[in-house]
Amino acid sequence: MGISRNIVSKEEWQEARKAFLKKEKAHLKAADALSAERRALPWVEITENYQFDGPDGKVGLAELFKDHNQLIIQHFMYGPEWEAGCPGCSLMADSHQGVHTHLEQAGVRLVVISNGPLDKLDAYKKRMGWGFEWYSSLGSPFNYDFDVSFTAEQIEQGDGQYNYAPKQGDMTELHGVSCFYKDDDGKIYHTYSTYSRGVDTLMGVYQYIDLTPLGRQEDGPMSWLKRHDEYV
Repeated sequence: MGISRNIVSKEEWQEARKAFLKKEKAHLKAADALSAERRALPWVEITENYQFDGPDGKVGLAELFKDHNQLIIQHFMYGPEWEAGCPGCSLMADSHQGVHTHLEQAGVRLVVISNGPLDKLDAYKKRMGWGFEWYSSLGSPFNYDFDVSFTAEQIEQGDGQYNYAPKQGDMTELHGVSCFYKDDDGKIYHTYSTYSRGVDTLMGVYQYIDLTPLGRQEDGPMSWLKRHDEYV
C-alpha cells in the first residue's frame, strides 16, 4: 500500500501539528459529551434468572458482580460446535490482560461470556494464556436475549436483530459488549450494549495502529488478523 508523503521543515511540521491538535481536542470533548449521554440513557431491569457455567459451577448474573455494583460483559463469539474462538473476539480478549485490578478499584467487574461449552472455553483460554473469568451461557437464553446468538429458525426466517437492526447473513454467533448495574437491593439493570464496530475502542491494538503513518491497512475489517499464537 502506498503512502502520501509531504516532507516539510520542522517548523512547518509543528504548525501543521498544532492545527491538527485543535481538532483532536475538539474530538475528545465531543467524546466526553457522548460518554455523558451514554451514562444518561435509560435502564431496563433484568428479571430473568440467567444461569452460567463457570469455574465454581453454576452461577447467576448477580454473582458475576461479586462485591461490585458495575459489570461489563464481553459477548465472545464461540459457538457450541466450534473448536476455537473468533479471532476478532480474541483480539479484544488480549486487551483485557492487566486491566482487572484497575477496573475493580473503580467498582467495575469484567467477565467474558460465550455460548460454547465450558470445557472448550477453558481449553481455549489455556491455549491463549488468558487469566480473566470466562463463563458459558450454553442452555441459557442469555445470548439470544442480548442478540449475539441466533437459532437456525431465526436465520431461516430472517427475524433476528443485531446492532439494533434486522440481522443480515447466516452467522449463528456475533460479538458485542454489555454493561449492567446492581443496586443495594440486589436489583440488576441493563444499562448499555454495543455491537459491530462499537467495540473498536476496546481493542487496544487498534488504538496504537491508528497513531501510525500507515494506519490499519485493511482490505476488509480485520483482514490481517490472526490469533496471537498463529503469527509466523
